[in-house]
Amino acid sequence: MTNAIRILGLDPGLRRTGWGVIAVDGSRLSHIAHGVISPDDKAVLSERLLVLFEAVREVVTAYAPHEAAIEETFVTANGASTLKLGHARAASMVAAASSGLGVAEYAAREVKKAICGTGAAEKNQVAFMVARLLPASGNPSADAADALAVAITHAHARTARRLAERAA
Repeated sequence: MTNAIRILGLDPGLRRTGWGVIAVDGSRLSHIAHGVISPDDKAVLSERLLVLFEAVREVVTAYAPHEAAIEETFVTANGASTLKLGHARAASMVAAASSGLGVAEYAAREVKKAICGTGAAEKNQVAFMVARLLPASGNPSADAADALAVAITHAHARTARRLAERAA
């Protein structure tokens, strides 16, 4: 891969934040790495957010992505849970942005549609398709598969933008 762009995908959460790095060279996608950041559930919120921030920075340092993408917060009826998820998302976004990366945002339905063809896909369907699109990823956990799916969605979106710019 000579002109490959590396993309970091993030699936934020306070208990588990999935991350995945892919390389894109033209229409070819390649798996680089993936994992899950799991702060201590018993730690206070500020410490958990610091763990997320530092771990995302470590991933950026280790894999040198050029761009990042993150899943948007899914708003639930439980406002407190949504707010906490927003904090985890913010810590991840700020970590990537403070490393000099642009951070694109994608709704969960948009990610599912890009990967599975329907915005109503189940988590196991997303994981199945990620394993097919990135065979070298093996069988990632649901959180890591979601992060890889976000990265793949961003790869497709950036390609579509480039094609539209050329056509204009």
